[in-house]
Amino acid sequence: MQQCFIKGYSFFRRTVCPFLLITGLPGTVFVLWFTATQLGGSFTMLADHFRAVGFFQALRGMIVPHFLGSRIAWTMFALFVTVQLFLLRLIPGERIEGPVSPKGHVPIYRDNGLACFGLTMFLYLGASAGLGLFSPALIFDHFADLLGVLNLVALSLCVVLYIKGRIAPSSPDFSHTGNIIFDYYWGTELYPRIAGFDIKQVTNCRTGMMGWAVIIVSFAAKQKELGGLTDAMCVSVALQLIYIAKFFWWERGYFRSLDIMHDRAGFYICWGCLVWIPVFYTIHTLYQVKQPNHLGTPLAIAIFLMGAVAIFINTQADAQRMRVRATGGNTLVAGKAPVLVRAHYTTADGQQRESILLASGWWGVSRHFHYVPEILAALAWSIPAGTSHLMPYLYVLFLAVLLFDRAFRDDKRCAAKYGKDWDVYKAKVPWKFIPGIM
Repeated sequence: MQQCFIKGYSFFRRTVCPFLLITGLPGTVFVLWFTATQLGGSFTMLADHFRAVGFFQALRGMIVPHFLGSRIAWTMFALFVTVQLFLLRLIPGERIEGPVSPKGHVPIYRDNGLACFGLTMFLYLGASAGLGLFSPALIFDHFADLLGVLNLVALSLCVVLYIKGRIAPSSPDFSHTGNIIFDYYWGTELYPRIAGFDIKQVTNCRTGMMGWAVIIVSFAAKQKELGGLTDAMCVSVALQLIYIAKFFWWERGYFRSLDIMHDRAGFYICWGCLVWIPVFYTIHTLYQVKQPNHLGTPLAIAIFLMGAVAIFINTQADAQRMRVRATGGNTLVAGKAPVLVRAHYTTADGQQRESILLASGWWGVSRHFHYVPEILAALAWSIPAGTSHLMPYLYVLFLAVLLFDRAFRDDKRCAAKYGKDWDVYKAKVPWKFIPGIM
């Protein structure tokens, strides 16, 4: 019976769930867009709409007109990606090595994210607001068609990556299970490259994260066009832009995250970064375009400071870990010599290697304390939307679930990787998130 349960659970987790996500999420993004822009962000009105029109007929009306995109949406996407590839290849940046993969592969990246972020924002605002070549609100005006384009590109890319991983992998870190649904969902390669570009850097960083910034600026421009920019929108967008700038400052650290080191390039991460980030990570800003909220100066300042402090703490935590790794532990953390655990592991090719685990500073508070300020920052840029509807808080709820799941996955992976050294580290830092609670 236990064996049947395990097989049933494995089938559900590796086939049923991936299938439902692959078939359900591409349409969900159109439903979210429709709810935010046509129904005032009300899920009650969405339910009424489904009852009045009929579920499938309503879905058809939301998806079909935009599924293939439009000429202007395809043009926007092509120009944006072309610019990002151009900047990634030509803007000077330090050549950095990612962590050694389980099979001994060392991925190589160019660290020029912050410069590319600044140039991207300058080009978008300069060409639109400065030169008047197009409206800054262009993305909002064609957002549904853009979602159609992003869906088609992402779903097609995942097919290409699946086939590529089977017949022409870029590194030794590839495999497949024989379950085409799971392999398409999870991916077959860890570090795929096409035409010299690292696919995960292009999709995750330079399309998903960079697109997030441009999209929310366009949403703010649309609110201004419709009736004036509110202090709530200003606070929300400002905090998000600070966070995104921090991400690109820390991009080399991102290459050591679970997204890059463990998650393969399939639907889960590539579709997620190309489609889910543009709509779901910006949903609170999209909601505010037609549901403006006014905070007042004292509340606006308080919320901004809350978010800024959370981002600062998160940045400091990342900086402490990056500095320790870069110096081999020969540095100071919070003004003191760092508490370190030198964890040893063996790669798949039999090589003995070592990782430095920091157990002081912010990393001495808990093993994943940096997730706490990240969730608080997301809450800070969602609160300005007000409390009339749940929609502006979907991202916060999603992020909390995502990061908690990631923390448990990371603990499990590290326990398997480092063995007794991980037990030593856990003895020094016993809490996962918040001391005394969990």
